[in-house]
Amino acid sequence: MQSVSVATEKIAKLLKLSMEVIAFGDEFSPIYVYYKNGDDEPIPIYCDKGGQSAAHLIYNALRNMMFVLSFHPKHSALKQVRKEIMPFS
Repeated sequence: MQSVSVATEKIAKLLKLSMEVIAFGDEFSPIYVYYKNGDDEPIPIYCDKGGQSAAHLIYNALRNMMFVLSFHPKHSALKQVRKEIMPFS
């Protein structure tokens, strides 16, 4: 849970988004991360099946998914922060 929380908090801070943790019971396996925009249906962007993934690997996975979502016309707000999501070299 720690690695997922750290990575999610870091990507939320980068994109100036809020983050909310919702626990369903005492177990944290699997852990899902969703992107939610207003009243729209949440979109799953990451699933940790109880592995011991490092925070930087989770962060990269989240960043990649947010970059992909930024091309969807329904998520035009993400298009505006695309350079922050994935800076070009």
